[in-house]
Amino acid sequence: MRNTYQTPVLDELDPTTGDLELEERHSLRRVAGLSTELTDVTEVEYRKLRLERVVLVGVWTEGSVEDADNSLTELAALAETAGSQVLEGLIQRRKQPDAATFIGRGKVDELRDVVIMTGADTVICDGELSPSQLRKLEEQIKVKVVDRTALILDIFAQHAKSREGKAQVELAQLQYMLPRLRGWGESLSRQGGGAGGGSGGGGVGTRGPGETKLETDKRRINIRIAKLRREIKAMKTARETKRSRRSASGVPAVAIAGYTNAGKSSLLNRLTQAGVLVEDALFATLDPTTRRAAAEDGRVYTLSDTVGFVRHLPHHIVEAFRSTLEEVSHSDLLVHVVDGAHPDPEGQVTAVREVLSEVGADQLPELLVINKLDAADEETVLRLKRAWPDAIFVSARSGAGITELHQAIADRLPRPAVELRVLIPYDRGDLVARVHRSGQVLHSRHLDDGTELLARVDEQLAADLSEFRS
Repeated sequence: MRNTYQTPVLDELDPTTGDLELEERHSLRRVAGLSTELTDVTEVEYRKLRLERVVLVGVWTEGSVEDADNSLTELAALAETAGSQVLEGLIQRRKQPDAATFIGRGKVDELRDVVIMTGADTVICDGELSPSQLRKLEEQIKVKVVDRTALILDIFAQHAKSREGKAQVELAQLQYMLPRLRGWGESLSRQGGGAGGGSGGGGVGTRGPGETKLETDKRRINIRIAKLRREIKAMKTARETKRSRRSASGVPAVAIAGYTNAGKSSLLNRLTQAGVLVEDALFATLDPTTRRAAAEDGRVYTLSDTVGFVRHLPHHIVEAFRSTLEEVSHSDLLVHVVDGAHPDPEGQVTAVREVLSEVGADQLPELLVINKLDAADEETVLRLKRAWPDAIFVSARSGAGITELHQAIADRLPRPAVELRVLIPYDRGDLVARVHRSGQVLHSRHLDDGTELLARVDEQLAADLSEFRS
């Protein structure tokens, strides 16, 4: 097991990495009012994590040492986003995680020593642990153990704002928690039960209702899951109605997708002055935002910001957010935003495309956009230009490349099928507005009898304009 973090000078620290000298850690103030104690599932519908001072641990099974370090650095950023203070990061080289304790059993004691030395109260594992792995690690390390999936779910719970987003997150949390009830604390452990007095019994005070508490909790969670699924299904129907209405209007839809914290919301703001919340944190955007934009030739289209992706995005999240992610698959163009300043932008692209494939959006026309050009070094930019010669390189912060991006989006928008010339009377300004809104105006001029337009429109609008053709 090795410490993956080399401690730089404190003034030069990146606050997302959590690289702190041990003596400096002890000088930091402990945030009051936070606790890693579990909340009984009978009091709340799902477990809310309270993470304070954490130690990260990962198992390096494949890839290079840089890949392993990048993965743990990302876990540190996730932990920071959840409100934690990262004290240490450890990696063990193994062919595969240990079936019982995730890390090798001989390394558990070493991890326990690190926890004691740093004063940590939580261990976060870089992977999804089984219920038995969680339970055994907690028993041996004597502090709370959280896996990557639970951490991401907790961040989603903090950032969800809309009714649909909150329902999706709660569904994912409950589905994750259900098989792990017995692994989370003594309050949910199996009671003795059984017949009285026999040698196999646990004695006075242990006989009783057996698994009644556990079964009650499971039943309540299953009822809640069923209710949430019904609610999300109803929301999906409403979403599909809106989507069909947009489709009937002939307005093309463009979806912005990409890795979390790649700058999607910043790019949406730059392209449309949308005023969407921008935060230097992972998963700052969970609720989709749609804004109108227009190409230079007047064609109107919609731009939608979507939830960010991450490596090994929990299956529960993908399933719960499927109705939201399906918005991407119904778009006419996918603007795939990549963080050009990230240590592994190629890995980010691969991770995003894997999730897009899961929701059936991998066949969409894709425009690759490399963001944060102002923060990327020249060598990286040259390497990425060789790897992706058709990509657009921009900086949402400085505005560099935005004009080229506007043009690239316009060039890839679907063009209406019917070209016609019409003379529309001045009292039918509604038709002129429709042509400008959903068609492509090639030429226009005002005559004595009305507005003459040379335009490309869809078949439905062409039929409505047939009486005015000239």
